Amino acid sequence: MRIKQEIDLERLHANRLAAIEASSGPIVAIPAHYPAGYHVRPHHHTRAQLLYARTGVVMVTSVVGRWMVPPEHALWIPPDIQHSVEMLAGVNMLSIYVQPGAVPDLPDEIRVVALDDLTRALIVEAVALPFDSEPDHRARLVTALLLDGIPRLPEAPLGLPFPSEPRLAALCRRFIDTPSPHLVIDDWADELAMSRRTFTRAFRRETGLSLSTWRQQACLFTALPRLADGEAVTSVALDLGYESVAAFTTMFKRMLGAPPRGYFEGN
Repeated sequence: MRIKQEIDLERLHANRLAAIEASSGPIVAIPAHYPAGYHVRPHHHTRAQLLYARTGVVMVTSVVGRWMVPPEHALWIPPDIQHSVEMLAGVNMLSIYVQPGAVPDLPDEIRVVALDDLTRALIVEAVALPFDSEPDHRARLVTALLLDGIPRLPEAPLGLPFPSEPRLAALCRRFIDTPSPHLVIDDWADELAMSRRTFTRAFRRETGLSLSTWRQQACLFTALPRLADGEAVTSVALDLGYESVAAFTTMFKRMLGAPPRGYFEGN
């Protein structure tokens, strides 16, 4: 039954992409629902995508990093970026596909953005509009307001960028396999025959993050799928090397705005 459901969803996704590519309008708004654990295979589209998970938790992966989309946020994906999408819980997804050049100053990198009330309402309204017919006055207003707001959306630090430098990238991928909150900068610097200062500068230049922030986000990204599957917070926290559940919960709440149990109960 699950295999048939996945085949049906893959076919539906392919049909959606074809319809999106065939459209000539400045935006195409598409709703979709995916079950927990569903994985959209690597793909790309000629339009940019504003991916809003109205409910659920989404993880998006590309060759340059991973991004988590929590509630009240969306992910901006520029055109022609190969990416895959993983549903960590049942997801009600609303996506706005934007024609290249529809408005100036659209972001040219993948980023998580915080949504305000107006943008969320405009996304919901846009999804209700038929995209295969001539837009009426209301549709044109919704489209214009939405496009005007996208470049203004503030970026949220919820990505996990991978360095392009091969040796740094190898260290990061190894850490993701066995994450720990106790990563010591000097150990990585010594492994690459760098001074602490040189390593710190190189890592921030490559990722835009300090190693401490990157480490916390890597631990969070590892924890989310397990928590979404119903694993106990205590088990996940201790497996990741946290000395106490309280320390893990503090990190989780600082990153996502709610403790683990409250976060998943609300989504």
